[in-house]
Amino acid sequence: MQQKENSIKECQLVVFKIGKEEFGVEIGKVKEIVRMLPVTYVPRAPSFVEGVINLRGQILVLIDLAKRLNLKSIGRSEKTRIIVVEVESSSIGVVVDEVTEVLRLSKDNIEEPPQIIATDVHQRYIKGVGKWGERLIIIIDLARILSFEEVEEIKRTEFKEKV
Repeated sequence: MQQKENSIKECQLVVFKIGKEEFGVEIGKVKEIVRMLPVTYVPRAPSFVEGVINLRGQILVLIDLAKRLNLKSIGRSEKTRIIVVEVESSSIGVVVDEVTEVLRLSKDNIEEPPQIIATDVHQRYIKGVGKWGERLIIIIDLARILSFEEVEEIKRTEFKEKV
């Protein structure tokens, strides 16, 4: 019983970086994390859509999270990763500069986002701010990083394999 209470009081996060900023996403929302793959450009896609990738035979739309969040990326490197998440019954890849760790954070160490960033747009995907020692980790829901309209636009962009 004690172990069940602990699991409810903790949040397990995949922590990643965009530039110098640290973000976290609940591990249950992540399907997998893979190294950067070759990207095929998609004409007329939204500016934050990097293109499409072939992940073991499945074609995925690839989102550049730095562009989506208007953040400065450090650019592609050996540490660049793709976090694959499920959005509206479609898998998408999200490019981040680096995945640093998986950590358990007590729910007591997670606070609501400050009011100054609690706009309609940010409320949709910023779940809170985690405190880990001196570090602050912005906890986001990658599955909600896109609006319904953007998801629909991406679905129109998707390529279905022809058999």
